[in-house]
Amino acid sequence: MSESGNALITGVSTGIGYACCEVFIASGYRVFGSVRTQKDADRLSETFGERFTPLIFDVTDHEAIDLAAITVSKALSDQGLDCLINNAGVALGGPMMHVPIERLREQFEVNVIGLVKVTQAFLPLLGARAGHIGKPGRIINISSVVGQIAMPFLGPYVGSKYALEGISQVMRRELMHYGIDVVVVGPGAIKTPIWNKGMDSLYEDTAFARSLQIFAKGFIRGSIKHGFEPGKLALDIFRIFKKDRPKPRYAIVAKPFLNWWLPKFLPTRMMDRYLAKKLEIIR
Repeated sequence: MSESGNALITGVSTGIGYACCEVFIASGYRVFGSVRTQKDADRLSETFGERFTPLIFDVTDHEAIDLAAITVSKALSDQGLDCLINNAGVALGGPMMHVPIERLREQFEVNVIGLVKVTQAFLPLLGARAGHIGKPGRIINISSVVGQIAMPFLGPYVGSKYALEGISQVMRRELMHYGIDVVVVGPGAIKTPIWNKGMDSLYEDTAFARSLQIFAKGFIRGSIKHGFEPGKLALDIFRIFKKDRPKPRYAIVAKPFLNWWLPKFLPTRMMDRYLAKKLEIIR
């Protein structure tokens, strides 16, 4: 069914963001999508046609985000945004004992600070302003299964997603003032390029070298091989967006008992020992 509305999605050059563009545009929405290069902007404009408007900014470039918000506001005239999907992110890992501080800072600048800045810039178009016409928009923040289950060797990424989830809870409660809902989607492994940069070779001279090899082979590469297709997740995200009363958080994982319920509700020390033995952190 063709509908009419406006959505803004960050990080749309590949993966989940790209798939969300496909689904929203196919459903009749006009989509503003953020990319970091003119090359990607041209490619996606050609692919998606007139319903797609590229916005060129990096989520760490606050001035560019503000300019993009002005661009969208002018394009929409007296209309607003129905949906903001904060999808842009990077995934950095490594043992916390050895992770360079600049690497940790980069992770939080993109996944946390960038998300907050984008949200602040576009909140007026979602309804956080006097005299807003129409129904308030909805924010969907893309987290991860590790936003609530801390996996070894993903410390920077895990920390950023835990922060994202806490901030999302705060946003949801504060933005009730404007009727703007905030929903978190925490997917499991997805077949995207986000984990293409291996980390095991970066720490091969540390005591964790063997554990990182096991982790890279079993968790990252194995999970991606058997992970969800981005298109399936995008359809779920669209259905969540359309719900009248969505849940505050959705865990979309393969084999949910093993990959979500069991690790989430096992005693913490028991999960500690299981992971440590599985990854040969202890023997």
